[in-house]
Amino acid sequence: MALADTERGVSNCGDSLSPFSEIIELNVGGQVYVTRHKTLIAVPDSLLWNMFSKKSPKELARDSKGRFFLDRDGFLFRYILDYLRDLNLVLPDYFPEKSRLQREADFFQLRDLAKRLSPRVSKDNSISEEISQSDTEEGAQQCGSSSGIEALRTMSVSGAMRSPSLDSRKSGYITIGYRGSYTIGRDIQTDAKFRRVARITVCGKTSLAKEVFGDTLNESRDPDRPPERYTSRYYLKYNFLEQAFDKLTEVGFHMVACSSTGTCAYTSNDPNEDKIWTSYTEYVFCRE
Repeated sequence: MALADTERGVSNCGDSLSPFSEIIELNVGGQVYVTRHKTLIAVPDSLLWNMFSKKSPKELARDSKGRFFLDRDGFLFRYILDYLRDLNLVLPDYFPEKSRLQREADFFQLRDLAKRLSPRVSKDNSISEEISQSDTEEGAQQCGSSSGIEALRTMSVSGAMRSPSLDSRKSGYITIGYRGSYTIGRDIQTDAKFRRVARITVCGKTSLAKEVFGDTLNESRDPDRPPERYTSRYYLKYNFLEQAFDKLTEVGFHMVACSSTGTCAYTSNDPNEDKIWTSYTEYVFCRE
């Protein structure tokens, strides 16, 4: 049952002037978070600060259980919440979603966090090692005309050799699977239902799957999986195998194996009846 005037959580033990409880429950894109009210208002003039200091509980959207609802990325909100706790940014060693997290920081109006996630500032915080164009130009000006050009070329070559897009691309395997169906009639001919794909599944390391498929990956069956853990419960938001193959090829994967099995899902003693078969096929892709 949805709550009427107070948010879901314990009674207010903090600021007696605040209409919010000390402990607050949030539903962010289907993911439930429990935190303190003071954490949400840690950054003045941010979106959450305005929501939980300038508005009343009645003005905020709630889900069916009375939790405050935010229609944002539930997986990435954990990093937003971690930042609000101590105003410090700590990311995993391999984190392929910095651009998406920066977008979330912009949405929540966390300017300092968004600045830290930008490429130039990230260089100083060991998040990215990109060399900006202004850095190379300054190096050329300091070294004179001919020597400066040579230094610029050297920096460009070394920057290309150490490009984050190459350094961060880890080796690994991803398995793509799908279940299809087809019908065999009296003439042993397959009809238009052959290879009807119901769902394309993705198995492998979480970080690799997110790097390859990004927003087209459906994580609802296995949410909050850490980047270095493995999963077999992801699936794609589209049903075209070739589209999945293109995605894998674009980031350096190639197929190394495949297998398929088929079973008769329906059979009849009537020789005039068509037989419906179901198949399961897996394709194994590797990046070395």
